[in-house]
Amino acid sequence: MSLPAFATVLFAAALHAGWNALVKSGRDKLMSTTLIACFASAIAAVVLPFVAQPAQASWPYILISVLLQGVYFLMVARIYHVAEMSLAYPVMRGAAPLLVALASLVLLHERLGLHAALGVAIICAGVLGMALAGRGTGRRGIGLALANAGVIAGYTLVDGIGVRLSGAPAGYAFWIFLLTGLPFLGWALLFRRAAFRADLRRHAATGLIGGIGTSASYGLALWAMTLAPVATVSALRETSILFGTLISGLVLHERVGAQRIAAAAIIAMGAMVLRLG
Repeated sequence: MSLPAFATVLFAAALHAGWNALVKSGRDKLMSTTLIACFASAIAAVVLPFVAQPAQASWPYILISVLLQGVYFLMVARIYHVAEMSLAYPVMRGAAPLLVALASLVLLHERLGLHAALGVAIICAGVLGMALAGRGTGRRGIGLALANAGVIAGYTLVDGIGVRLSGAPAGYAFWIFLLTGLPFLGWALLFRRAAFRADLRRHAATGLIGGIGTSASYGLALWAMTLAPVATVSALRETSILFGTLISGLVLHERVGAQRIAAAAIIAMGAMVLRLG
């Protein structure tokens, strides 16, 4: 992998962890998530006229992905309401590729190679370590994080098929960003208009940064995949788990502790091995 591609993927991973930290740091997690989704939608509306449009065959997958992405954003808001980011983020991001691998094994009857089986085992060990680190009130957050990992796995499998049918990866992704934000905007204007306007005035910069983070992290990864093998890029993206843990401790001032750091590192290592398998 070239240095530009390597640096780009690391930056994309940091952006993903960064927008999650913005949700966690907000007083109203759901409103923070709504602002970020709305700004990502606005960015997509600006970009879409300048990129190739997805083929008609990919639209059912786009719509299913939009539904799953909406659930994902709602779950993120709920998870960060009840759990610390250093606990939930590694589980969400690390367990998702594990569930994708297991779903491929059960539904598609694909065999797991040695690397993939090793990656699954390492992730399981890391998630177990994180569960032990979050015993007590943290276990609820881990349960929700695992559920959201299932949602992530769902839209990953859907997009894996849909983006191939689209013939236009950028257009496919930005249509998802555009359509995902619209229900959040509608909800805010119908049911929490005053709060939405107030948050928009006070936290527009935060919403914009988060919107750029969530869309650019995916867009940059797609660009890197044109320069380097997809498996390598996907594996390197799992460094977002480490960035998330680092941000949790240094920026959000969570009590991360050695056990969570070790568990996060194990999950990240397992995810990388699985992606390369």
